[in-house]
Amino acid sequence: MLIVLSPAKRLDFSEPDPALPATTRRFVEDTASLAVTARRQTKADLRRLMGISEDLARLNQERFKAFDAEALDIGVQAAFAFAGDVYQGLEARSLDTRGLAFAQDHLRILSGFYGLLRPLDRIQPYRLEMGVRLRTRRGQSLYDFWGDRISKQLNADLDGHAHPVVVNLASQEYFGAIDAKALRVPVVTPHFREQKDGESRIISFYAKKARGTMARFAIDERIDDPEALKSFDRDGYRFDKAASTDTDWIFIR
Repeated sequence: MLIVLSPAKRLDFSEPDPALPATTRRFVEDTASLAVTARRQTKADLRRLMGISEDLARLNQERFKAFDAEALDIGVQAAFAFAGDVYQGLEARSLDTRGLAFAQDHLRILSGFYGLLRPLDRIQPYRLEMGVRLRTRRGQSLYDFWGDRISKQLNADLDGHAHPVVVNLASQEYFGAIDAKALRVPVVTPHFREQKDGESRIISFYAKKARGTMARFAIDERIDDPEALKSFDRDGYRFDKAASTDTDWIFIR
C-alpha cells in the first residue's frame, strides 16, 4: 500500500534533528531540466502562471535562481519541509525513526517540481503547482512534462508490497499527474465530510487536515492493508459504509 499526498505551498525549512535519516530524491535529471525552464520565467510570468502576488513572484524567482540541481545533500526532508493543512495532520516532525522508516515505505508526496517524493528525500525551497501551464520541451503543462513517469515509479515502489494499492489522499490537481493507464494497481480515495442538520458536505480546511491525519494514523498503526483504514476514527471521523463504494470511501463526523 502507498498513500499519496499533495505538497503544500507553505514551507518550513527550519533544520530538523541532524540525527534523523535523509535520502536522495529521484527524478534528478527531470527536475534539473524543469529548473532550467523555471529560471527563464520573469516575475510577470510567475505571477500569471500561479496567480500570486509580486512579492511571492520575486521570492520564487529567487528560489529558482538559487536552486542547485547538483547539490543532492542539501535541503530539508520533504515531510518536514511542507507545512500546510495536510502536514498539520501528519505532524511528521514528531515521528520517531521507526515511524519515519514506515512512512518512507508507505507514503509518497506528489510535486510539480520534484515529481514523486519519499518523506525523507531532501528538497530545496520552491513553489510550482502541478496544475500550472508551464511550457516545456515535453508539452504545454506539467502534466505533459511528467507524463507516465510518476505512475511508473509508483508501480515500481509497490513491487513486493503485500497489498499493492494506491490510497489517494491528494487533491484532484495533484492526483491528475498520475497516468491512470500506466498505473497497474487499484486506487481507493477516502473523502472526509462534515455532518450538520442531517446533511454532510466537504469543508476544504478540515478535509485537508484529515488527509494528513489519516496518513499519520496509518503510520502509527503500521497499516499496510487499505481495508484497515476503514477503522480510522481520529478527530471524530467514522467510516460510512452505506455512502461508500469500492473505490470511494466516505468518512463523516
